[in-house]
Amino acid sequence: MSKITRRFPAEWEKHQATLLSFPSEGRDWPGKYHAIKWALVDLIKKITKYEPIILIVKSGELREKVTVMLEQAHVDQTSVSFILKDTNRNWMRDSGPAIVKTDVDGREAIQFGFNGWAKYKNHRKDQGIPAAVAKHLGIPLIPAMYQNKLVVLEGGSIDVNGCGTLITTEECLMDPVLQVRNKGFRKEDYEKVFHEYLGVTNTIWLGEGIEGDDTHGHVDDICRFVNRNTVVAVQEPNQSDPNHHKLEANLEILRNAKLENGEKLNVISMPMPERIDFEDLRLPASYVNFLMTNGSILVPTFNDKNDYKALGILTDMFPERDIIGINAVDLVWGLGTLHCLSHEIAE
Repeated sequence: MSKITRRFPAEWEKHQATLLSFPSEGRDWPGKYHAIKWALVDLIKKITKYEPIILIVKSGELREKVTVMLEQAHVDQTSVSFILKDTNRNWMRDSGPAIVKTDVDGREAIQFGFNGWAKYKNHRKDQGIPAAVAKHLGIPLIPAMYQNKLVVLEGGSIDVNGCGTLITTEECLMDPVLQVRNKGFRKEDYEKVFHEYLGVTNTIWLGEGIEGDDTHGHVDDICRFVNRNTVVAVQEPNQSDPNHHKLEANLEILRNAKLENGEKLNVISMPMPERIDFEDLRLPASYVNFLMTNGSILVPTFNDKNDYKALGILTDMFPERDIIGINAVDLVWGLGTLHCLSHEIAE
């Protein structure tokens, strides 16, 4: 039997739906749970104007409460379907499956291991999310196995152009001491996994992620593909900010990078908002944690002077889509925003 060839579509390709999970309690947002619930309802309303939502909820009781909130907010509930599944957390980008297309004109849900970013112990319930989503979609669940082990990989640690190129960071995947995902893995091991399960033939390795990111270097806070050969990458001009040198080093790598076909990569710089601190934490606020839908780009904003600059850059990049700012000041207290919360379900 011939081997299946897979391709992980780019996020701007057609979606069947967006996957979200509704928080049943406010552990990730201490003191802000009430605000977060309504922020999620507003996000759902924005998304359903462009595509359906698959919403994971802990129980039938929570589904009823969410249904009432959606009704109050005048959300089109015909565009919302539910999966009843208890979870530890609500970050679907990292615990949800990667929906790939195959050369036999089908789809598969690729299950990577999830271990709470190699930092938090409460993650066992989230390990069942890919299976629940695959069952809901009626497609095969394929565990990403390598050397007889399930490979640990979060969706926020990678970004693809859908044509064979993937961007990730050494800080997240290669650190031998801090938050180790796959002990003993070399770059070559990851690249074999990327090729087999995501159809990737070319990997661009950046250095470090931004300060305040408890995932230890996720790429979706620093760099995102906006088309086949172009990325937007954040830049920090303040030389006294710890992000400055990290992001300049990443920009240098990107400007010298090549795509899968040998073309030079186009790089558009994106500003960072001014740093946001809450209690004793610096929060990982970034404009490139945006969410793509079939007709819009939903962009986290932070009541910052650079909000309009970020929205303008994306308006130029996506003239055919609605560019919508979503206030993420409360969301980022959970150490993530729109892209972290969501996962596209490729059509």
